[in-house]
Amino acid sequence: MNINATLFAQAVVFAILVWFTMTFVWPPIAKALDERALKISEGLASAEKAKSELAVANKRVEEELSQSRNESAIRLADAERRAQTVIEEAKARATEEAAKIVAAAHQEAQAQVVKAREALREEVASLAVKGAEQILKREVNAGVHAELLGRLKTEL
Repeated sequence: MNINATLFAQAVVFAILVWFTMTFVWPPIAKALDERALKISEGLASAEKAKSELAVANKRVEEELSQSRNESAIRLADAERRAQTVIEEAKARATEEAAKIVAAAHQEAQAQVVKAREALREEVASLAVKGAEQILKREVNAGVHAELLGRLKTEL
């Protein structure tokens, strides 16, 4: 065995192996690597796009939340103003009703005072007649002395 022939044979086999690998094995591997790199770059671009869309969506959500907070604050303020208006109207109606009740009670009291005065006058007049009877020891006729008794009632 000659070392030169062995080296030459090994060099030829190595050249055939290199040619076979470069022709049949390397292109599919390179193609697969290129496809994988393309998929990765597309995935990264898609992720960046999704990230920017997420940022835009978050911004929109914040704007919507801010707007709804403002609207709810406005509605709450309107409801409070309406409640205050209703309370004020109710107070005004209650005050008016109380004034009416007090006025009616005052009129009723005045009517009762007048009625009590009239009853007291009648009683005083009858007592005066009885007193005069006792003093005069005789009966006083109310029908005959009606004018005198009427004057006595008005003076009392």
